[in-house]
Amino acid sequence: MKDEDAGNRLGGYLRARRELVSPAQAGLPPGGNRRVPGLRREEVALLAGISPDYYLRLERGRDRNPSPQVLESLARVLRLDDVERTYLLGLAAVRPRSPRRARPERVPARVHQLLAHLTIPAFVEGRAFDVLASNPLAVALSPRLQPGQNRLRSLFLDPEEQAFHQDWTKAAVSFVAALRTTIGDDTDDPRFVELVGELALASQRFRTLWARHDVRTLDGGTTTVHHPVVGDLRLHRDKLPVDDVILVVYYPDKDSDSDEKLHLLAALAQTGPTDAAPLRGTS
Repeated sequence: MKDEDAGNRLGGYLRARRELVSPAQAGLPPGGNRRVPGLRREEVALLAGISPDYYLRLERGRDRNPSPQVLESLARVLRLDDVERTYLLGLAAVRPRSPRRARPERVPARVHQLLAHLTIPAFVEGRAFDVLASNPLAVALSPRLQPGQNRLRSLFLDPEEQAFHQDWTKAAVSFVAALRTTIGDDTDDPRFVELVGELALASQRFRTLWARHDVRTLDGGTTTVHHPVVGDLRLHRDKLPVDDVILVVYYPDKDSDSDEKLHLLAALAQTGPTDAAPLRGTS
């Protein structure tokens, strides 16, 4: 995790979001000889109704206590949605800091029992997308969902995981933005520092997305994944908080083509490995 993120997170976020807003989006003429992408500092200040000098102090970390009114104006100019606006307001909140220690994440015994009874792919993840527990069908769906794996690391560094997602580009954007949101003000949490540092060194795509400072929640939704044996499956995803961890379940529409394929995958998982050649009639 970059020092600028930990030491001046408000300024870093303002700068990153400013660079993503075009003059046309802000109602300004494009002009010529622009040396920076997006809006200039003085343009943001003008549109937000604050002085250019004050905005410069905010970006450079010389003033870290802007009023909520100023932040609301900046959120409007930077075209932030509700999640991004809440994140911006949180960056300026004053919180006491204390040295961080790695916090062990534990899966309650009752959740292990629940996983054993579920007949759909289900697993438990921690705050940094570490897989903490999973049932056999989740592992049959993707070997990267077995305990000890990290979903974000797999997404950026494992070609098989990249092929697994029908829209890998969208998944990468969503996961990185969700990690930003999850981290919040825990910038010195050892697990986050380790994971972000590893991915920043190993993946140019991760570095690019991390620098955008996107934030969003990664909750329920529908996704299409490609399994090497049974083919494409359209699955719904739900995330259910349980104590300090998250239970994630994937399930298809009942009696759909994906439902049949998932039943086939469950049968294959009981009889042996699922890394053979694709079956006839699947896509």
